Amino acid sequence: MKLEQAQPLAVKRAEVEFHKFASLGEPERVLRTYAEENERRAGLIDKHRDFIGPMSPFLEIGANAGHSSYLLANRYGAFGFALDLSADALRYGAVLKDAWGLLRSPIRIAGDALNLPFQDGSLRFVMAFQMLSQFLDIERVIVEVKRVLAPGGVFFFAEEPLRRMLTLRLWRCPYYETMKPWERRLYDWGLLSFLVRDVIGAAQEESFGIRQNHSMNLKHWHELVQKHFGESRYEVFVPERGWAERWVKRLAVRLDPHRSVWRAGRLLGGTFAAVCRKEGRTAALPEDGEQRFEALLRCPDCRSSLSRTADETLLCSCGYRAALEEGVYNLLPSEERRELYPGDREDIIDMSLPGHESRLIEGWHEVEGIFGNRYRWIGAQASARLKRLNNTPQRLRIRGHAGAGLFQQGRAPRIEVFVNGRSAGAWSLERIGLFVLEANLPDAAEYVVEIHAAPVWYNPPDARPLTVNLSLIRLIGRDS
Repeated sequence: MKLEQAQPLAVKRAEVEFHKFASLGEPERVLRTYAEENERRAGLIDKHRDFIGPMSPFLEIGANAGHSSYLLANRYGAFGFALDLSADALRYGAVLKDAWGLLRSPIRIAGDALNLPFQDGSLRFVMAFQMLSQFLDIERVIVEVKRVLAPGGVFFFAEEPLRRMLTLRLWRCPYYETMKPWERRLYDWGLLSFLVRDVIGAAQEESFGIRQNHSMNLKHWHELVQKHFGESRYEVFVPERGWAERWVKRLAVRLDPHRSVWRAGRLLGGTFAAVCRKEGRTAALPEDGEQRFEALLRCPDCRSSLSRTADETLLCSCGYRAALEEGVYNLLPSEERRELYPGDREDIIDMSLPGHESRLIEGWHEVEGIFGNRYRWIGAQASARLKRLNNTPQRLRIRGHAGAGLFQQGRAPRIEVFVNGRSAGAWSLERIGLFVLEANLPDAAEYVVEIHAAPVWYNPPDARPLTVNLSLIRLIGRDS
């Protein structure tokens, strides 16, 4: 089985883009969210602390900014690694450390959960939050986690969605902030989830190109855990949004022969957590792991051991090298690393990178935003130039944001894109928030991209004409 079947490269690219934005875009908001998540996760760790046992060395996969890894390093004094596809999100960990006054940091690694850059049996504790459902083949991730766990090691995953039985699956609904007023009312009453198709908010992430797996119910999770682990403990969290869900949950618990929430979980969905122990006698691991952490790692290309130089660069005998860049090692396989972290290239306009200005033609306002959320507003029209760098069929990808002002002009917001003078597509925007537009392109050595947006609006005292803001324009392979 090919790794791409579990998570294609196009999905990985979307993950990197989305988590860079989501992790860094609104610092005050995400700091509050990360603190709340850590308290919730610490509660589960404390509840099962006797089962988990020793935590060092640990690994968090899908770590985002690494906030829960900072929790393990500081509250529990553990040593370990925070791994995520997004190196930019991991770099934000330095901001977390300063904001929270922390003393210890995890080692941060940009890596792939389907090809973990760790030696077999090298870790005592692996944890994952809200990330297994982003793989179409969840078992592939679990098999890889088992490989890196030492005998007797523990895998703790949580906040994974449960498939809900009681829903008509009529439409898809975004996060609360971008719901329509009548959707918010249904949500507050606890009725919305009885009507929508899948997990609320999934549509926004999938608009980026992130494919999600919401097919798992309690039976599926149980069978998967039992197949791969010797011992396990479960936690089921069933929502109580509004009077409707409270009533159904209470009735389901009353009708359950064990008065548990399992029946409610099958009916209403929610989230699932498990603490799972790998079979075998607990292994003794090196005591100097923190000082010689490279001994726990392996090359993502050839799977050989890595060495570490005086300037903190990781090296492999096959020629693979990973420098420590702003506190993060990029240990993705070479091919993925080139595609997901291309840097400043002529086929990409990333507003967060210096040098992108050379590919802008006209119609752009100045760069705004901070961290991963850097963008430029446009008025009725803006244009840019991209150069093709390979012979594969090309596809245009545009990422942007539509604000409330665009939807208050009495006309339906609309974007049309022209490439080399011909229309590449037209899109109507239905909601406030992030959007991604994609279109196949004809063969050409160079592409002049013109973006037309309407209606124009103003935000006094700012006199600039505004429509949408854009953060990324790039060429991608059609099949990648």
